[in-house]
Amino acid sequence: MEFKLDGEEFITLQSLLKAGGLSDTGGAAKIAITTGQVQVDGETETRRGKKIRPGQVVSFAGKEIRVVA
Repeated sequence: MEFKLDGEEFITLQSLLKAGGLSDTGGAAKIAITTGQVQVDGETETRRGKKIRPGQVVSFAGKEIRVVA
């Protein structure tokens, strides 16, 4: 799946999980991230405020989001 930033420079990891439909709530996204269930470009990421920029790929629960400009 692709997620378009619509003129923004970045989106935080927690916001992306919620906006991209991989998490129902921000709280669920926070738990998934802080417990090491989310990968950014193939690496486990535990910082919910991580800035995700165009070209990066976020993976969670067997699904992927590719961020585009």
